[in-house]
Amino acid sequence: MVKAIVGANWGDEGKGKITDVMAAQSDIVIRFQGGSNAGHTIVNSYGKFALHQLPSGIFYHHVTNIIGNGVALSVENFITELESLKERGVPAPKIFVSDRAQIVMPYHIALDSMEEARLSDKSFGSTKSGIAPFYSDKYAKNGFQVSELWEEPSLLKERIARILDVKNVLYKYLYHQPELTVEQVFDQLMKYKEILTPYVTDTFAYLQKALQEGKNILLEGQLGALKDPDFGIYPMVTSSSTLAGYGTVGAGIPPYAIEEIIAVVKAYSSSVGSGEFVSEIFGEEADELRRRGGDGGEYGATTGRPRRMGWLDLVASRYGCQAQGATCVAFSVLDVLGYLDEIPVCVAYELDGKQIEHFPSTSQLKRCKPVLKTLPGWKCDIRGIKKYEDLPENCRKYVEFAEKEIGVRIGIVSNGPSREDIIYR
Repeated sequence: MVKAIVGANWGDEGKGKITDVMAAQSDIVIRFQGGSNAGHTIVNSYGKFALHQLPSGIFYHHVTNIIGNGVALSVENFITELESLKERGVPAPKIFVSDRAQIVMPYHIALDSMEEARLSDKSFGSTKSGIAPFYSDKYAKNGFQVSELWEEPSLLKERIARILDVKNVLYKYLYHQPELTVEQVFDQLMKYKEILTPYVTDTFAYLQKALQEGKNILLEGQLGALKDPDFGIYPMVTSSSTLAGYGTVGAGIPPYAIEEIIAVVKAYSSSVGSGEFVSEIFGEEADELRRRGGDGGEYGATTGRPRRMGWLDLVASRYGCQAQGATCVAFSVLDVLGYLDEIPVCVAYELDGKQIEHFPSTSQLKRCKPVLKTLPGWKCDIRGIKKYEDLPENCRKYVEFAEKEIGVRIGIVSNGPSREDIIYR
């Protein structure tokens, strides 16, 4: 059986924890898109971890972890995270890297930073991880696939030279930086070859066999539906598809094999980076929610930047679940809201004086204002509760109101940061 765990909102929904919990029943966990531009936070018996490149199944000895062909592979971050796990007493995970994955080069990161600096106040709020330049090169056929590291050196150098003809125009004339050399890039690729040799596998063939054997496979998405380049808040989006359906491309899984799609929805809203955010709140109200939120405050796992805060946006969450094709919702960080007497939620938008309940494209979204409904709070700590019926009545009403508005069953409730803080309905 193949399941996908994906985000319904702007990312930062708590997918890492849900993936960590679901990995216990999985044979294989696959990262199928994105790169080191977002982190999944996991709290377990080994401590607290922010994973940026590695799949979230690495803490289970029985799980085979795969970095799929759709991932932007930062070799530096890959090996740094593996070494960090070892230093903290985590047993070496079983992990494969697809031979069809492509590599984030140092010049991708440099170009990302230089372009953000050039754009100044018109920047996209990039994490400066090289993601946009990487995917631009991939689809312009100017990237390096992992399998190419074993190519005959003279042919590889010819390819590097052709790519640098373009890159050095940018370096020299747009950003006024020293030009790159063929030997410099070739030497870097050879270092990557040495690091990756123990991990590189034909993961497509491996997964076809696993499907035939009936293995339990978990697809782990990065960011959320509202950051998808097609269905998100374009242009303030990421550069690879954040939708569960992309798992068929970014991992090599047949579309009909994905039987369950768990969309993670946060019990309030948060976002790192620029873009439209209708339910956003500011000032002291936002500061308090940020301080109490997440598993130690709402700050980006990759950037450390304070996250933008807002109330639960049911319009955006409904749309995100529809875009993901969700069969089930995991409702996360519900425990955070226990300090509030009343909890506002966004139930509709006002667009040009008219109330709408659908999520429009960005050009209209810019003009939208939130229509809020206030629900009673439960004013107590719900961590440690294991059964749904033991939650306070107002807490259950909050969950059930969200479920009705989203239109997808909430089957999982997360009421704390650790993997034990989970309630099944």
